[in-house]
Parts: sequence; structure tokens; C-alpha cells
Amino acid sequence: MAREFERARSLWLPLAEAGNAEAQAWVGSLYANGDGVEADAAAAFTWYLKSAEGRNALAQSNVGAMYAMGNGVAKDMAQAVRWLRRAARGGDANARFNLGVLYSQGNGVPQDHARAAEWYRKAAETGHYQSQARLGHMYLAGEGVKRDRVQAFLWLSLAARHGIGSALTALEAVVKEMSSDEKAQGMRLVAQWRGKAAGGADAIIDPIPA
Repeated sequence: MAREFERARSLWLPLAEAGNAEAQAWVGSLYANGDGVEADAAAAFTWYLKSAEGRNALAQSNVGAMYAMGNGVAKDMAQAVRWLRRAARGGDANARFNLGVLYSQGNGVPQDHARAAEWYRKAAETGHYQSQARLGHMYLAGEGVKRDRVQAFLWLSLAARHGIGSALTALEAVVKEMSSDEKAQGMRLVAQWRGKAAGGADAIIDPIPA
């Protein structure tokens, strides 16, 4: 946080080399972002993989995303799905979002909008903004879920509060279609969800709603 990256690396590297999974993930992040070292996607992947094998969910998520994008490693969708599922089961919101993307696209898995909505919901319920936006769009379109203006209002509102521009545009459209009762229901739901945990900002495959 103090941007003393070389000092941070000097503290983390011995721990990482000794097998500490959290330190391995931090070293991977230094190489991924070029913080205190020259950016090196392959080195980042190597450290993330070590951490992922040590059951670090965030590293597992990044390994999955890097396999999916062919970033620092040859593209391999089977490995991408494998690691993303492990991370998602471990509670990583970005992994859940990425699985939703893959199911919505039919990329590495059979296209299944209902499964995509399930993964988006799991991440959205932890405050992951991109997943909230995607889920709101799905409720608005009736894609993978039953069309529901109140639910669309809820999830688009939560995403729009955190700067997701496409959510704000869609929210303005759905509000024009809603009855007074639906708006009241939506506002009550938004009030209940306000203050939920913020989502992460680690490796995601495609943050822009289709």
C-alpha cells in the first residue's frame, strides 16, 4: 500500500520460496502488475500456479483466467474451467463471475444461460459489481431466468451505484416500464442490500456485459 514494492518483494520472496501460498500469490501479483519488477505474465502465472496448488482461492481464480485468456501460458479451456471451479467453490467472486461468462458464451463449457445466472448470482450476492450488472441484464431480458423487472431493478441499481455504466443505462430503461408498486418493491430490496460487501478487482475474463 505504501508502494514500496521492492521492499515488499524482499519480504514475500523467501516466504514464497519456502512454500507459503499467500506469499506466492503476492509475488505473482507483483509480476502481473509490474510492481517493483518488470511485468512478466509467465512469471506471474508460475507463482500464481504454485499458490493455487496450495489452495489459495484468489490464485486459483487468476490461474483459471490466465488459462482462459492465454496470458502467460498457452490457452487451455479445460484447465481454465477446472481452476475456476476450484476457486468458485472456495468462495472467490471473480471465479464465479468468470464461470458465468464462460457459460453465457459457451466457451469451454456447453452454453447454459441458467447456469450462467446461477454463477452470477453467487458472486452478486457477495457484492461483486460486474456480476450484479450481468444478473440485472439477464432479469431484464429473461435470459436464463424468468423476466422480472423488480429483480432487474435491484441488481442494476446495485451495480449502477458503483459506476457500472451499462447498468445505469439499462436501469433507466427498466424504470420506464415499471409500475409504482414494482418501483416500491425494488426500492425496498435495494435498501435491504445496501452496504453489502464490495466485489474484488482481480483477473476477470470479460467485464463488459454482452
